Amino acid sequence: MGFVGLTALALFAAGPAVRRIGSDALASVTARLARAALVLGVLAVPAVLTDLAHGASESGGYDYAAAWNSLYDGSNAGRLSGLEVTLALVGAASVAPLAYRAVAGGRARSWLLGIGLAAGAVALGTTKFPTEAPDDWGRTGFETVIWMVHLLGGSVWIGGLAGLLLLALPGAVPETARAAFWSAAIRRFSVLAMSCVAAITLSGLFLYWEHVDGPAQLFTTMYGRVLGVKILIFGTMLLLGVFNQFWLHPRIDALRAGGDQRSLRTILLRQFPALLAVELLLGMTVLFVAPFLHGSARNQAYQAEAAKHATSPSAELPKIPAKQVSASTWTWGTAETLAVIVVMVGGYRVSGRIARSRTAAAAAVTMSKGPGDLVDA
Repeated sequence: MGFVGLTALALFAAGPAVRRIGSDALASVTARLARAALVLGVLAVPAVLTDLAHGASESGGYDYAAAWNSLYDGSNAGRLSGLEVTLALVGAASVAPLAYRAVAGGRARSWLLGIGLAAGAVALGTTKFPTEAPDDWGRTGFETVIWMVHLLGGSVWIGGLAGLLLLALPGAVPETARAAFWSAAIRRFSVLAMSCVAAITLSGLFLYWEHVDGPAQLFTTMYGRVLGVKILIFGTMLLLGVFNQFWLHPRIDALRAGGDQRSLRTILLRQFPALLAVELLLGMTVLFVAPFLHGSARNQAYQAEAAKHATSPSAELPKIPAKQVSASTWTWGTAETLAVIVVMVGGYRVSGRIARSRTAAAAAVTMSKGPGDLVDA
C-alpha cells in the first residue's frame, strides 16, 4: 500500500507541482520518493512470504520452504501469491532507476512511475481476487472491484501522507522554492485525498451493508466493535483533512501572497509536518485494526442466537445467507454515491474560493503598504 501511495504521489501531485520550479528540484523530489518506494516494494516480498510461511506451518511457526514452493504451484491461490511477489518486484525494479537524480529528472520519469504504479496496484489486487470459481460471477466481480477501490483509496491517501512527510524533511525541496512547491503540491494532493475519501466512503458503505445488520451490531458483536473503532479513526483522519483543506492550505497561499516568509516558514517547518505525522499515525492505526475484521457482524449475531438453542457445545453453527440485492438497494446506493460526490466536489470548490479570497486580500494589503511600512512590519 505504501509503494502504491508513494508512486501515485510522485506521478500525480508532487511531480507536476515541482516541475515548474526546475529540473533540479524535480529530480530531487522524485529521487527521494522513488528511494522510499523501492524499499517498500522490496520489503513486500519477504512480507508476503512470511504470511504464507505462517499459514503453511502446522506447528504455528513459519515454514518458508513450503511458502516458497506454494508460489505458482498450479493452484489459483499459488498463482495469485506468485503474481503478488512478481509484480511487487516488477514495481520495485521500475522505480529503481529513479533513485538516481540523473534519471529522476529525465523523460523516462513518468513512464517508469506509471509502470511501477500499475504493477503495485495489481499486486495489491491479488490479495482480494477469488481463489476459486464463484457461483455468482456478477456479485463476486462487484465485490472484488469494491475491495480494490477500498484498498487503492487507502493506499494513495496513507502512502501519500508518508510521501509528503518525507518531502517535508530538509533536503528534498530547495529553500527558495518551498512556498511555491507546497502551495501547489498540497492543492494537488487535496484532489487525490478527496477522491480517496470518496472511494473509501462509498466502498465502506457497501461493505457495511453487506456485513452489518443495523447500528446495534456495532456494539453487540466483535466484528462490529472492531469496525466501530476503525470508523472512529477514519473520522478523525477526515477531520484533520478538513482542517488542512479549509484552514491550512488557504493560510499558506495567503502568507505566500503577502510575502510573510517568517510565518510561512513556521507552518512549513513545524505545523505542517506535525499534522502530517499525526494523520499518518492514525492511518497506520487503521491498518493495524483492519486485520481483526474477521467474518461479519451479521453472521456473528446469527450464530450467537443459534448457540443459545444448540443441543451440544461442539455442534457446528449455521451461517446466515448473504444479503440479496433488491431495487431499494440500488436506489440507496445510487443516492449515497451522488451525495458523496456532491459533498466532495462542493468542498473542493469552497476551499478553493477561501484560498483565492485570502490570497487576494493578502496581496491587496501588500500592495497598499510602502517599502517603509513593510520594513516596520
